[in-house]
Amino acid sequence: MRYFIGLGSNLGDREENLTRAREAISSFGMELNNQSSCYETEPVGPVVQPWFLNQVIEIESETAPREMLSLLKEIENRMGRRRLIPNGPRCIDLDILLAGDTVICDEDISIPHKELAHRKFVLVPLLEIAADIRHPISGLTVRELMSTCRDTSLVVMLS
Repeated sequence: MRYFIGLGSNLGDREENLTRAREAISSFGMELNNQSSCYETEPVGPVVQPWFLNQVIEIESETAPREMLSLLKEIENRMGRRRLIPNGPRCIDLDILLAGDTVICDEDISIPHKELAHRKFVLVPLLEIAADIRHPISGLTVRELMSTCRDTSLVVMLS
């Protein structure tokens, strides 16, 4: 299955955290097909916190979505993520954005990611590597989602 995973970090060495997360994902035998540039992004939401580095990667894996979510949470835990403040600062955040044409929505997992269409910090890097991928519910491409996104937060590509 083709997955698009969002990576984010706003604590510690943010770039190193993204590198370590990509390496950890690969260590589970998942094939990294593509990766976006890294973007410095303004935090979204009510919690005052440092800016993030965000990136989107495309991987290929036979892993089922629920198992994939468990693996990503395990990687977050191994890297020291602590969930002390909801949506607060974090050394690493790994989210399944898309999983092929899969649609799952329950209390444990939401695919496609429920905020995907509303967050520039994932849409901009996803646009870079998969502009024509369609959202399995709306049917809109990433390019179309980006053109209708009302998020005004800053997203700056690192050189």
